Amino acid sequence: MSVVVGYIPTKEGRAALEHAASEAKLRGCDLILVNSTRSGRDPEAEAARKFEESLAEVRSDLENQQISFVERSLARGQDPAEDLIDVAEEVDAQCIVIGLRRRSPIGKLVLGSNAQRILLDARCPVIAVKATS
Repeated sequence: MSVVVGYIPTKEGRAALEHAASEAKLRGCDLILVNSTRSGRDPEAEAARKFEESLAEVRSDLENQQISFVERSLARGQDPAEDLIDVAEEVDAQCIVIGLRRRSPIGKLVLGSNAQRILLDARCPVIAVKATS
């Protein structure tokens, strides 16, 4: 079994990763780090470079914490929510960890399409964390 986390280089993504790493360590299982992009999307070179630098830092942090992890980079044309749910089912995950961002009062009416979809459709528990300000 494992803990699945979707990582994006934002403070919310970092908060999710940190909590997922703690969960994996606590549960004594692997961490599955999912990086999901839609195929056909050609990210700008600068954004891609920054993302890769962020991932290199994440890898180093996890290795320093002696957390066993597997990185899954997916470009299957699906929404990130679908990719996270599919990976969680594939590996029989103990849980999925997602990061939530602050929303305006109107934005709170709609949680966020990916977060809402994961919370409603995942077969395993979902842990939603907020980034510190």
